[in-house]
Amino acid sequence: MPILQAFGPSAVRTSVPPPAPGGDAIRRHGIVPMPSLEWSEQVARETAELYARIAKVVPPLEWPFFAPYVKAINALKRERNAVILAHNYQTPEIYNCVADFVGDSLQLAREASRVDADIVVQCGVHFMAETSKILNPDKTVLIPDRRAGCSLAASITGADVRLLREKFPGVPVVAYVNTSAEVKAEVDICCTSSNAIAVVESLGADRVIFLPDQYLASYVAQHTDVKIIAWKGACEVHERFTAEELRRYREGDPALQIIAHPECPPDVLAEADYTGSTAGMIDWVRKHRPSRVVMVTECSMADNVQAELPEIEFVRPCNLCPHMKRITLPKILDSLVYLKEEVVIDPVIADKARRSVERMVNLKS
Repeated sequence: MPILQAFGPSAVRTSVPPPAPGGDAIRRHGIVPMPSLEWSEQVARETAELYARIAKVVPPLEWPFFAPYVKAINALKRERNAVILAHNYQTPEIYNCVADFVGDSLQLAREASRVDADIVVQCGVHFMAETSKILNPDKTVLIPDRRAGCSLAASITGADVRLLREKFPGVPVVAYVNTSAEVKAEVDICCTSSNAIAVVESLGADRVIFLPDQYLASYVAQHTDVKIIAWKGACEVHERFTAEELRRYREGDPALQIIAHPECPPDVLAEADYTGSTAGMIDWVRKHRPSRVVMVTECSMADNVQAELPEIEFVRPCNLCPHMKRITLPKILDSLVYLKEEVVIDPVIADKARRSVERMVNLKS
C-alpha cells in the first residue's frame, strides 16, 4: 500500500536536548574516587579475556588505552549496582567489554523494563535514555553525553503531533521509538523497526499516522494494507546510502550478500537480499553465514558482528553516526564516577509517554 500522504518538519530543530537539573543523582548515590587508569601487566592479565573477544577488530596498539577504562568501569558497575545498556551501534570496546545488555531499540527497551539495578547507564542516543527513564521512573538513568541526539527525534515535536491529530481526527498515531518523550506522550503506541508492521496492524485501523521516519513508513506501507500517513523525517546515516554504490559492490562480486536497515531509502532496499532491524540483520548473518556481506547500516555494527563471527568478511560502507560516537569509555567512566548526565523527564510527560512505550513492549509479535 503506497503512503497516503506525507508531512514534513515545521522547523529546523537541534538534536541536542536541553540540560537537565543536576545534583539529584549525586545526593542519592554520592561521588566515588576516580580509579587508576594506568596500563600495567596486571591490567593486561585481568582484561585479556575481554580483549580476546575483540582482537579481530581492535588493534593491539589500542588496547592499552581501552583496558584500564574497561577494568575500572566493570568494577565501578558492581560498586554502584549499575547496569550498562549498549545499542548495536556502539563501538566494540563498549559493546563487547563493558555492556551488560546489548541489542536494538526494542531489545534495550525490554531490558530497561526489567533491570534490577539502582543506576542504568544508556550507551546510545538521548531518546533511548529517555525511554529507559520512562520505564524506570524510580531509577537513576544516566547518558554519558547529553549531546548524543538523533536527526529523527529532532525532526518532530509534541506540538506537531497535536496538529496532525487536528488534521486527521480519530486516526491513530504510531511513533517510531526514535522520538522524544514529549512526542511519545502524544501518540497511541510506539514501535521499532523490528515490530513496526505488527504495531501498525495491531491497531485495527484502515489509516494510521506514522512518524517520524519517512523511509520506515514507506517500508511498512509496502507490507500492509493499512494506508500510511507519513512524516518526512530521515536518519542522517541511512539516507546517505545509495542504490548505485550497492550495485558497484555487486559488480565486483556477484555473490556478495547485501542486508539493509529499513531506515534506508526505497531504492537502496530494492538492492538488498534482506531488510530488517539491527537485531534482524545480526540474526540473519548468524543463520546464513555468508562468506562476504555488506551491512547497510551504521558502521560499528559490522565490527561487533565480526568480533563474534571472525570468519565472515564484512565489506564496510562506513557511515558512522556522529551522535552514537559521542559515547566513549572515558565518558562512561565519568558518568559512573560523577553520576552525570542524569536523564530527568517531567512526570506528567513521562506518565503519558509510558503508556505508549509499554504498549509497544507488551505487544506480542
